[in-house]
Amino acid sequence: MQKHLILIAFFFTLLGCDAQNQEPVQPTPTADDFVRGADLSFLPEMEAAGTVFFDANNQQMEALSIFQKNGCNMVRIRVWHTPAKGHSGTTEVAALAQRVREKGMKVWLDFHYSDTWADPGQQAKPAAWAALGYPALLKAVYDYTKEVLEKVKPDMVQIGNEINNGFLWPTGNYGDHPTQFAELLKEGIRAARAYDPKMKIMVHFAGIEGAEKYYQFLKSSQVDYDLIGLSYYPKWHGKSLDSLATVMSRLADAHEKDIILAEIAYPFTSGWNDNTGNIIGDNDLILPDYPATEEGQKAFLLRLRSRVEKNRKGRGLCYWEPAWVAYKGKTATDGSPWENQTLFDFQNKALPGMELYKK
Repeated sequence: MQKHLILIAFFFTLLGCDAQNQEPVQPTPTADDFVRGADLSFLPEMEAAGTVFFDANNQQMEALSIFQKNGCNMVRIRVWHTPAKGHSGTTEVAALAQRVREKGMKVWLDFHYSDTWADPGQQAKPAAWAALGYPALLKAVYDYTKEVLEKVKPDMVQIGNEINNGFLWPTGNYGDHPTQFAELLKEGIRAARAYDPKMKIMVHFAGIEGAEKYYQFLKSSQVDYDLIGLSYYPKWHGKSLDSLATVMSRLADAHEKDIILAEIAYPFTSGWNDNTGNIIGDNDLILPDYPATEEGQKAFLLRLRSRVEKNRKGRGLCYWEPAWVAYKGKTATDGSPWENQTLFDFQNKALPGMELYKK
């Protein structure tokens, strides 16, 4: 009997040793781990203009509450260095971030490192940094990043916006000065690590063409980040969800990093609600299987979410400016070019596409 007990004990000891030598099992993401985001950077400006929103039951409600009620769990907010009109500056961003936290949602801070829009076609330095030499520019990136983080207190940070071609041009242009681009990027990341070593850091690339080469460059340059962020708009990045899924899978395999679609959108109509030209007005710019209708928008968004969820490293998506309605009135020529791609109809009532945010 004693011999049997010894053998049993020995057997369980071996099992324990084997378990210790195995790779840790990755936990299955929960509903709250999956980012269901909304970029609401325009919201303070629209609210200041008196814009009001309504839920699906046509009850007037604060926009942040509508998103929270529908399951949104993170709000993305851009920050500009010294914006001409103050909107998207640090003070406004910090105030909006506090409101987001009070609603029980998390804050995703998007550094543009510019006084205005930054994207693959424009990455102008802030005017305050225009005359800085390279060493001083490195220090400015670090100091500014840490200062803004301390004021905004985000849960996640994005170092640069759609920086396919680098940022802080011409100094940080990826094509002309790849080493300087990587070093500037590292300074922003170093500041984020100093602020909160546990906070997730994203590097954001617009589209899928060239993404694999780009992230391989970051890897070879030993850039320290956590999340791959991709923009995906059919108008600019192709109408094949299969191609998107394939690139996401390759990126997951090559880098073992979580992937988030940092910007998505889709029209619910081809109509206009002001006199500002819309970015999407032609049905040739969207997928034929998903028409520009309320149900077509919803079906596309749910299909896109499903593609992300099926990727083993897919960890979320974010709708870009789903509340950028025609807030300046129907005759405005400087209003919203996006009102037909929001998640609100032309009466500012929440659309069925809000189902994107369900748990």
